[in-house]
Amino acid sequence: MATITTAASPTSNSSASTTSVSLLQRQSSKNADTVSVCSTTSAFSTCPDRHGFYGGNQFSEKPKKETLTREQIIAREKKWIHMTAHWAEYMNTNYKKVRERCRKGIPDALRQKAWFLLTGANHLMAKFPDWYQHLLDQPGNPQIIDEIRKDQHRQFPHHEMFIDDDKPGQKELFNVLKAYSVYNPTVGYCQAQAPIAAFLLMQLPSEQAFWCFVAICDKYLENYFTPGLEMLQRDAGMLNRLLKKTSPAAYRHLQKHNVDPLLYMTDWFLCAMTRTLPWDTLLRVWDCFLCEGVRIFFKVALVIIGATLGPQKVRSQCNGLCETLAVLRSPPKKFLEEDFIMHHIFRLNITIDDFHREHKKQEMLHRKAKLEQQKAAQQQNGGGGGSSNGAGRSS
Repeated sequence: MATITTAASPTSNSSASTTSVSLLQRQSSKNADTVSVCSTTSAFSTCPDRHGFYGGNQFSEKPKKETLTREQIIAREKKWIHMTAHWAEYMNTNYKKVRERCRKGIPDALRQKAWFLLTGANHLMAKFPDWYQHLLDQPGNPQIIDEIRKDQHRQFPHHEMFIDDDKPGQKELFNVLKAYSVYNPTVGYCQAQAPIAAFLLMQLPSEQAFWCFVAICDKYLENYFTPGLEMLQRDAGMLNRLLKKTSPAAYRHLQKHNVDPLLYMTDWFLCAMTRTLPWDTLLRVWDCFLCEGVRIFFKVALVIIGATLGPQKVRSQCNGLCETLAVLRSPPKKFLEEDFIMHHIFRLNITIDDFHREHKKQEMLHRKAKLEQQKAAQQQNGGGGGSSNGAGRSS
């Protein structure tokens, strides 16, 4: 089976309890039909909005407020056309320019091509030509196939691509998820992958979407979807540490009420913000995520938490775990809007060095916890004696 060499993602503390992991897994399953926590639900429309939604939380009745003139839009498009035509050169010698332009927002007309290049999916597709169809021709794991079929209709059910079984989106979504489960049987299929795959299919043709999906699952969100959710637990610890620096008052409030980060950040990270942000915000955040990596999600999460729990009045009303979670899971709409999020994520008082430092701390804590688990297993299995050769090595 083909594999991909992947880069390490920022990770965090594995101190979350087994109870928290169990809770978040049930929460993820319970919220499987949830499209987003943002916006207010609108009535079903006879015409789709500019993003293809007929209704639901993501439906937008208002046209996008355009801040650029037509001349500026055309100028940006020309810059992106030139950059994508000389992609390797820019990425090798002028990455800062690529990052700067991603932060300003990729033009709608160029987003498909830009995302395909940013993820490196173009290299994967060239390396494994016809592999997508080959994967689809395989029978796959019957249990996984059954799970995918159960979940596919739940993803953005008010969007024109997925509104009923006869639409091509349903079949393409099944194909992408099935192909990945065959491509990477170690991961197989995780329910949280479905909205990510559906979101990609709204932007790219199915084969390109598949290879982007491979890059996201195996590189950007490496080890996020493996059993046990260890990477998510570490990232929860890392988010907690970064929050202490960016929003001390919010951090103290969460500590006071024993609010485990896993209880509110699971959908944010596992579903890559696809069920959290309004559509215009989501597209802008993903422009940056595909360029800069998962730390963009950390920044978005830090902005949401800080803005939501920042006011003293809000914290005083949240006098327990349940009240605090309710606020974090349904943040005020104004804190999720495109201008607010994009303005604040790059003005947080954290640096790349902060990420690296916390990453190392969480890795150290994780290794220490693993060693303690192995020692406990050895003592349990061999009574601490030396006669057992290799006992307790696997955990």
